[in-house]
Amino acid sequence: MGITIRDVAAAAGVSTATVSRALRGLPNVDQVTRERVKEVAACLDYVISPSASRLASGRTGSIAVITPYIARWFFSEVIASVESVMQQAGMDLLLMNVGDYQNGHARIPPTPRLRRRVDGILIVSLPPQDPDLEPILSLGMPTAMIGGIAPDVECVVIDDVAAARKASEYLVFLGHERIALMAGGPAEARFTAESQRERGFHSVMTQNSLVEDPMLEVFGHFTIEGGESAMDALLNQSNPPTAVFAMSDEMAFGAIRSLRKHGLEPGRDISIIGIDNHPMSSYLGLTTVSQPVSELGIKAGERLLGQIVGIDSPGGNGRVSELPTELIIRSSTGPKT
Repeated sequence: MGITIRDVAAAAGVSTATVSRALRGLPNVDQVTRERVKEVAACLDYVISPSASRLASGRTGSIAVITPYIARWFFSEVIASVESVMQQAGMDLLLMNVGDYQNGHARIPPTPRLRRRVDGILIVSLPPQDPDLEPILSLGMPTAMIGGIAPDVECVVIDDVAAARKASEYLVFLGHERIALMAGGPAEARFTAESQRERGFHSVMTQNSLVEDPMLEVFGHFTIEGGESAMDALLNQSNPPTAVFAMSDEMAFGAIRSLRKHGLEPGRDISIIGIDNHPMSSYLGLTTVSQPVSELGIKAGERLLGQIVGIDSPGGNGRVSELPTELIIRSSTGPKT
């Protein structure tokens, strides 16, 4: 017969409940006792059963990740980082891809089903003001959010206004006046990042008394292909821009591809700047405003896990963790000639 939790409890001189809590990393176990239980369990070659642990705790051992996209770079990086945190705690991810907005709303899953299937909810880059999110935020379950701020919810963000200002101010510093804005488009317009970055760009243009030509605002849909098409459209104008602020690196990659297709060189003929610091940015010489994408996922995962194991109250304390951004200058930008 194999070693049981009762054997570990007897050898450590504690209750089976204490053994369970100590080995699952739950609170209300002092450090000395926790270490003793771990040492005894290791000596007896005992590993707590995940299924038994979940049954005893009344937990499902899973969290729901509600996200508009899965395959796109930013979202896949965030999800991978959250998963790394949850794996260490023996928890699984239930991915809920709500897809593109339809009629201005996200396809949020029914809340009763969520309560039965998961122990917590992580919302990625969906606007807190969306009415379809209200039932989720009202569940009283452990909840965290990336890229948006909601009352009484643990939120992990960057300052998207400041990030856009850094990018735009650098182009102005280089002497550019006719600056194009490459935004996401109608499908992404409700995302917090989209509206905040647009606000940051417009504030810099206004502050420097620069004329904003509506013809210089194009949609790249946060994809490489979209960025290329948007840059093609700008180059086909009679008076193209001397610089482009793309709201994401992937759109900037497409813009660079378009320039080279037309025999133009980024940074010499037209300056391109993005936001993200995608791993390919350094290879393409893209000037960008770096955001700590992996850290966003790790921090949000840790905040959510703290609520699930009882360190923090469900929903958290409404704390907002703002992570820093940084301007990284490369060859895709240069002085206006």
